[in-house]
Parts: sequence; structure tokens; C-alpha cells
Amino acid sequence: MDLTDNITGKVVVITGASSGLGETTARYLASKGANVVLGARREDRLQAITKEINTKGNGKAVYVKTDVTKKDDVQNLVDTAINEFGKLDVMVNNAGLMSIAPMTEVKVDEWDRMIDINVKGVLYGVASALPIFQKQDSGHFINISSVAGVKVFSPGGTVYSGTKFAVRAISEGLRHEVGGNIRTTSIEPGLIDSELKHGSSHKESSDFVKDFYEIAIPSSSIARTIAFAIEQPADVDVNEIVIRPTVQDF
Repeated sequence: MDLTDNITGKVVVITGASSGLGETTARYLASKGANVVLGARREDRLQAITKEINTKGNGKAVYVKTDVTKKDDVQNLVDTAINEFGKLDVMVNNAGLMSIAPMTEVKVDEWDRMIDINVKGVLYGVASALPIFQKQDSGHFINISSVAGVKVFSPGGTVYSGTKFAVRAISEGLRHEVGGNIRTTSIEPGLIDSELKHGSSHKESSDFVKDFYEIAIPSSSIARTIAFAIEQPADVDVNEIVIRPTVQDF
């Protein structure tokens, strides 16, 4: 079997799909024949991406304006996949925020925001898709963590690391609890070119991050990684992938 054929016709929900990893993944999977359901807050971007995917005539695309910090929004996104395509094969919990600043800056609002998007957003994705996967007796969660979820990025990224460690923990616990016919993949990217690097309000940290990201690799690197996990036969579960630029030491 050609593994790429294992993507054709699959229905994939992607959060954070208006730019960066989410957008690139949507375009890439659709080019391989997947039907993609895009969620993000920026409706104009979603509209443009969806139109371009549908014009190319491989996989189909639909979108729903979605704020992952709102459980009902995420549920609506997943319900749209079922209403439009009759099933859900893959839930890509990609939406994320990286606000880098030393703990001593006590940016509690940013801590809250990262927890709401990076942790609760993933949990809302799980809560919305899991009952469908259980009913179908099949499905695949792909949760985007970070190399900062493998080792703590400090000073500056301590809380961000905490949220991304949580994504890995949730992914592994989920795999252990519902594995069998439901697959779970945690992906831990290093420096990937996306809007993530613009999430810091602390000037010194923001300047550092922008310099650090000079070595970033394209978001297509992650799109191919996600495709690799999806296209495996149903009895193969790729649980975890760490991927970073060759020159990145952290």
C-alpha cells in the first residue's frame, strides 16, 4: 500500500489554521486528498485559505471561526466536520501562544492566556472529538507540544514550558486510556517559522526570541511530520516526534 493513499478522503480538523503550522498543514493535507476543517479566530484568513484549497480541487476545505478558549466554539468546529463530511478521522490540536518573559515580570494575564490556549484548548479539542472517535471505534489525536515541553526554556519560557509539558502528559495519558483503535501523537517542534515568535510583550524577551528564530526551519517541516503520522496503517501509532533545525542546540 502506498502510505500517501492513507490520507486521501480522511477528515481532519485543525485549530490555529489561519497561519503558520496550521495553515501549512491544512494546505499540505488537502493536496494529498484530505478534507480539512479549519478553525481559528481570523475569519478573513480562514476564508481566503479555504477558497484557495477548494480551487485546487484535491481535498475539500470548510472553516469555522473558532476561539479554542471557548469550549462551545471547539465543539461547533468538530460538529461541522461531522455535518459536512459525516465523520472525523484526525483532530489536530495546533493553536498555541508563546509569551516569553522572566517570571519576575509577573505577567499573570499572559500566564492565564497560555494556559487557556495551550492546555485548555487542547482539552476542549479532546472533549469534542473523543466521543466521536469512541463511537466510530477509530480516530487520531495530534497534539502540538514543543521542544520546550521536553526541557524547560528558561529564563523566560518557564510557564510556556509548563503548558507544553502538560500537552505531552495529556497526550501520553490519553494514549494509555483510549488506545487500541484511537491513536495519539504528540509533536514537539523546535524553531519553526510561524507567528508564534510574535507572542511576547516583554521587549527584551521579544528581541531575544526574534534573534533566536533566525535559524528557524519552514512550517512545511511540521506539515510533513503530521502527514507521516496520519498516513501510517491503522495498527501503527506514532506516539511522539521531536523535530528541530539541525543547528538548534536547545
